[in-house]
Amino acid sequence: MPRPPVVKQKHLEKDFCNSRVLDIFYLCFSQADYAPYFYDNGANSNNGNMALFSLSEDTPVGTLVYILNGTDPEGQPVRYGLTFEPGSKEYFQVDSKTGILTLAEELDREVQDEIEVLVSITDGPNKVVERVQVFVMDANDERPQFHNMPAIVDVPESTSSGKSIYKVWAVDMDTGSGGSVTYFLQVTNHGTQFAIDRHSGIVRLKPGMTLDYEKATTHFITVVAKDGGGIYNGKQQVMSSSATLTINVIDTQDTPPVFIGTPYFGYVYEVSSPGSEIFTVFAKDGDVGNANPIHYSIDSGKMNMNIEKYIISASEVNADGNLMDSSIATVTIQVVDLNNHPPTFYGENGPKNMFELTMYEHPTDGEILRGLKISVNDSDQGANAKFNLRLVGPGRMLHVVPQTVLNEAQVSILVENSSAIDYEKFHMLTFKLLAVEIDTPERFSATADIVIHLLDTNDNAPKFSSDYYIARIPENSPGGSNVVSVTAVDPDSGLWGEVKYSIHGSGSDMFLIQSQSGIIYTQPWASLDAEVKSKFNFYVKAEDTEGKYSLAEVFVTILDLNDHAPEFNDNFLEKTMVIGAPVKIEAIDDDAEEPNNVIEYSIMKADPDNIFDIDADTGEIKLKSFIKSMDIVQNITKQKDCTWSVVVQARDRGSPSFSTTAMVKIDITEETQLNGPFVSFLMQSRDNPVKVLGMIAGFICIMVVVTVLISTISFLRNKKSNKILPSRRIIRKRPNHRRQWAPKGTDNEDEQFHVKEEINAADNVNCNNNMIPQYQPHYYPPPPPCAPFIPPPLPCHHTSGERNWARSNSSGSVAIKPKKKPIKTKESQVNTALVSELKMRLEQRRLANQY
Repeated sequence: MPRPPVVKQKHLEKDFCNSRVLDIFYLCFSQADYAPYFYDNGANSNNGNMALFSLSEDTPVGTLVYILNGTDPEGQPVRYGLTFEPGSKEYFQVDSKTGILTLAEELDREVQDEIEVLVSITDGPNKVVERVQVFVMDANDERPQFHNMPAIVDVPESTSSGKSIYKVWAVDMDTGSGGSVTYFLQVTNHGTQFAIDRHSGIVRLKPGMTLDYEKATTHFITVVAKDGGGIYNGKQQVMSSSATLTINVIDTQDTPPVFIGTPYFGYVYEVSSPGSEIFTVFAKDGDVGNANPIHYSIDSGKMNMNIEKYIISASEVNADGNLMDSSIATVTIQVVDLNNHPPTFYGENGPKNMFELTMYEHPTDGEILRGLKISVNDSDQGANAKFNLRLVGPGRMLHVVPQTVLNEAQVSILVENSSAIDYEKFHMLTFKLLAVEIDTPERFSATADIVIHLLDTNDNAPKFSSDYYIARIPENSPGGSNVVSVTAVDPDSGLWGEVKYSIHGSGSDMFLIQSQSGIIYTQPWASLDAEVKSKFNFYVKAEDTEGKYSLAEVFVTILDLNDHAPEFNDNFLEKTMVIGAPVKIEAIDDDAEEPNNVIEYSIMKADPDNIFDIDADTGEIKLKSFIKSMDIVQNITKQKDCTWSVVVQARDRGSPSFSTTAMVKIDITEETQLNGPFVSFLMQSRDNPVKVLGMIAGFICIMVVVTVLISTISFLRNKKSNKILPSRRIIRKRPNHRRQWAPKGTDNEDEQFHVKEEINAADNVNCNNNMIPQYQPHYYPPPPPCAPFIPPPLPCHHTSGERNWARSNSSGSVAIKPKKKPIKTKESQVNTALVSELKMRLEQRRLANQY
């Protein structure tokens, strides 16, 4: 093969090189792996890279808040990650596969309003991390907070109406409308002399209003700060706070200086050098609003052993230096080694060790007891004048403010537990107010008694002494009889404690109650009968003058009395007695309970005497044991008519006991020769024909059921063979039908009739015993000459022919009872009464065990 030209070879080599470069470039390009990236869906999106994502601070922990969403250019599966800066709280958790972000920690915008999160996406080899800011949005979860409340403000009584008194300042940490604050005053029933600007919080004296120091020296007003409302947990919520502003009215300049802390007791140590300070008196201008300087002077002094008394004068000095109004005080100086002034309690008119107040029970929690005007003072200076206040008394009803005092303070007593301040428990409360120095070696102290007299309010409903009352009353009690007395007590006083009674309920028709005493009587027209109704149940109501009430349940049992005598069905009874078997008589007593309705039977008279015995409990009459045959009976009676008369008495076991008698005519007959359980049953039930008829009816039902079952089984077994043969066979046999039966003479009575062998299955192909013979003989053979006695058949198995063979030797042995007069059956009522009575007795026993 010729060698190609050189030029062409070079071109082929060049093309080959270019092809290799392209292959290498394509291989490099195809092996490049690009990093995954997030979708940036921007604000208001719940999936992507959390860019511009915001979340309300009231979002519950565990809520799905965002879905990280991104992709890989090569289509590789990606996983997501979430990290926080070291030391930061990890607010979120992410599912690495799905990118589902859930809230793991509670949010609080007021603590942290922006959360920095590092979100990442990776396809394995490559990982992309982005830093995002999650903005915590505000929810209305903060109350306005006062910054200068509670406060005490001194206001001169000469302040003109409309003048600004105080500016309230409250801040709500929420934003938007939830952070805006408006103010208003909580007005009491007595109104207020002050007003507040709802936006600025400036408290002013209302136009037309003035302050009067002589009428009121202190005013307490409650300021409420309310925000503008906002959403919290999906609902609109408005939050508010309240605080107390105390306004002390300052008198104008119309009073002389007032010494503070009188009476004065000073101490001087015996080692004190001349010129050393012994005691400091302090007076202030009574006109607090425009106080003048005070000039002090000693007017006189008197020495008595180691005690010196000085008259000190305090005078106001006007702007010109002239002395004006003055006051005097006595200073007692005692020369001792070491001592300090103890704290001292003051009232409006000077030192006081007992403070009294009258108020209604259950004041509002947090309320200040304004009727107590208490101040405390320690005339020492510095650390020696620092002491604690403490209130000691029953329970944690009240507490004192302030608890730590330097020199002097106004003392306020506040309600801590309103429910414990109860007039029904305490008509008067006594507390000890203690002031004990803190830093002195002597730890001087002072005490003052605080006595609070409580006034009653209607805060209780009447309460019965028992939740239910059980009463019993005899059934023959006349109308207006006392049944039971109920008692309810209302612990409130005065008219509020008066109780009126009334009764209600369907069982109350037979009763009435005295509204004042609570005594329950029967109605004047009421006629109680335990046999008609033995239980009554109704409610009694106790009500005070304002309609507060309580209920109790009353159970009345009508006690049964023995007011009914036993009664027989008739005064003359006829019975047939078979020798060896008793006859039974029965009387009914209409009383409701035992033993009034329990009957005992006895024989009062018999002719002849001493022949019969009677069971006292069951009323069964039987012959004496020696009478075992009709011969003995006929020997006793001396006549063939064996009918005896017996006078039977039925007596109840009540007290007093009632009785009644009846004449019983007993016809005695011989026992039949019939034997067997059925005959025995008939003999035992001869005085109860209903029982016999029921047994017979049951036996008939059983026989019907058995017959139906047998017929059904036969039908099912022969169903397939119930076919009619061809008509020619039936026609062929029809002429011989009359000759099927013929008498046949024989000595054997059992073979008087026979069936000829010509009768075969062709005449009754279906084998169902429905063949109707064309000939039926009317000849009945007579009984054999020496036939034995044949017992009579059972009553339900007679046929017309068999009745001629049956004979009974005890004809009329089952006597027909005479008609009984209707008997009132109260078994269900008695049972109900007994059950109710047992329930009540069990409940009484249970209550007795509890107490």
